[in-house]
Amino acid sequence: MAQYLILIYENEESYANATPEVFERVMQAHSRFTEQVPEHGAKLLGGEALQPTPTATTIRGDVVTDGPFVETKEALGGYYVIEAPDLDTAIAVGKLCPAEFGGVEVRPVMVFE
Repeated sequence: MAQYLILIYENEESYANATPEVFERVMQAHSRFTEQVPEHGAKLLGGEALQPTPTATTIRGDVVTDGPFVETKEALGGYYVIEAPDLDTAIAVGKLCPAEFGGVEVRPVMVFE
């Protein structure tokens, strides 16, 4: 089976202004997601939430600066790594991934021989 990265891009401002109820709803949605992955013939290998973009450090060559690489409406907020038999299965799993304030991207992990 191949590995796929499910990247979660969302509007960080929506979380900055979110109520505890919103956080609870999002956490429950992610718990449901992790339970649904095996039901689609895939395996969850890992995943993490990321700190907000102001905590990022960008490196270009030898220059190190505070802050994200680019400014966008949606930022990478977390990811899951799954193992799936094919891209269609990975996409089906990606469609289940919660991203209330944005969307997700499914990308195959490159394999080097």
